Amino acid sequence: MLGILAQQGQISAPEIAYDAILPVLIVLGAACVSVLFEAFLPRHMRWPSQVLLSLTGLAAAGVALAVYVSGSPVKGLTTLSGAVSVDKPALFLWGTLLALALPAILLIADRSVEPGGAFVAQAAIRPGTVQDRAQVGSTGMQTEVFPLALFALGGMMTFCAANDLLTMFIALEVLSLPLYLMCGLARRRRLLSQEAAVKYFLLGAFSSAFFLYGLALLYGYAGSVKLADIANAAAGSDRSDMLLFAGMGLLVVGLLFKGSVGPFHTWTPDVYQGAPTPVTGFMAACTKVAAFGGILRVLTVGFESTSWEWRGVLWAVAIISMAIGAVLGLTQTDVKRMIAYSSVAHAGFLLVGTLAMTDQGLSGTLFYLLAYGFTTLAAFGVVSLVRDAKGEATHLSAWAGLAKRSPVLAGVFTFLLLALAGIPLTSGFVGKFVVFSAALRDGMAPLVVIALVFSAVAAFFYLRVVVLMYFSKPAPEGPTVTVPGAFTTAAITLGVIITLLLGVAPAFALDWAGAGAFAF
Repeated sequence: MLGILAQQGQISAPEIAYDAILPVLIVLGAACVSVLFEAFLPRHMRWPSQVLLSLTGLAAAGVALAVYVSGSPVKGLTTLSGAVSVDKPALFLWGTLLALALPAILLIADRSVEPGGAFVAQAAIRPGTVQDRAQVGSTGMQTEVFPLALFALGGMMTFCAANDLLTMFIALEVLSLPLYLMCGLARRRRLLSQEAAVKYFLLGAFSSAFFLYGLALLYGYAGSVKLADIANAAAGSDRSDMLLFAGMGLLVVGLLFKGSVGPFHTWTPDVYQGAPTPVTGFMAACTKVAAFGGILRVLTVGFESTSWEWRGVLWAVAIISMAIGAVLGLTQTDVKRMIAYSSVAHAGFLLVGTLAMTDQGLSGTLFYLLAYGFTTLAAFGVVSLVRDAKGEATHLSAWAGLAKRSPVLAGVFTFLLLALAGIPLTSGFVGKFVVFSAALRDGMAPLVVIALVFSAVAAFFYLRVVVLMYFSKPAPEGPTVTVPGAFTTAAITLGVIITLLLGVAPAFALDWAGAGAFAF
């Protein structure tokens, strides 16, 4: 039937700018090849082959992106019948995701911190079973995590460049489903890991349903799922706005869930704590970039003309997110849960920049995503090194006197915590400065004052860990600090260097983040 319609000229194949979407194609292609490696390679060859393939795929996608950026049009373009928009913000987000994926893959690939790797070697192993070293050596690391990570990364890249809601929903599922599986693969604390995976899956299904229902209502209102068509209908239609704002509300709930924005954050602490720490770092950094990339595009392209009606609601959401993250973060006794509530607070700060709806707000939010991602990945890399007989020692009491056991590790973690707190000479300070400055220029001074207050409150639980490491006596039988392997060392070092560079010389990243607006 399609062939007959094509011959009659009623349909035509969409034009595809392959050079523009080549980075995404490379990542998804590497993911497909990675699946074939799992199917056909002998077990002893999978780990080195998967690591090489993943790193090569990321490098090739980065080169393709750099080549395209050097000659890309200023206003960007849309391709695949307008389903994907390759503009300056999308290119910046793609570069950020690829850059963050490199240390994330290195943390996932490391087998020196945890003998055999952080992932269970047999997917069907009973929860609570302890694998001995002989079993680890014979079965090796579960390398299915590499194609899952690559598929999730490809979904993230598509998600933040999607120009219509249907493409965005498909990309949302492509990035989410692998993450649900990855969360349940921890070698240690299997029950906690599988519980995290189930919680993430169930709550993620609810958020996807909200997103899809909102998509349906917006299609009923505008007669299209393209963001530009929805914007045109909202600006010049005489229809009832009930469908528009009901659909937008449901749609934004699904997006806020992925960004860990309170009060849609309930999955975040449990999943961050239960998932394997390399996966937690990957989620904390890359998923937030993709989620806020999608939020920026939807609000700016699709609903900017109606911002007067919904802006106050998102003001309240930003304040709630900052309050939840800052206040509940004070009560946490687990390092991973503390960083989880920190991410909820940072999501509120990011939402402040998103609501500015200006070029400065866009560039500031993009820079914040880059800065936050590297700092968080390095922080989780440090967390994976403090261990006892049961595995990672994430309870805060285990970190008492850590500076006496390992002054270098304590110094690195202190620097990363100060960056999360927004202390000068770190990327966190510059990120908050540019976001809050953009909000002030757009007349949101009350919201900025509230954000500064909660930023000061959140700084307390970062400093509490610093005081604990330096001014408390270590427990006689406290945890040890594992000597990191080359991969973990490289990931942490890269995160620390980028955090420092973006704090003392942020001009290049800020210029790139502010290079252009969304195309539609």
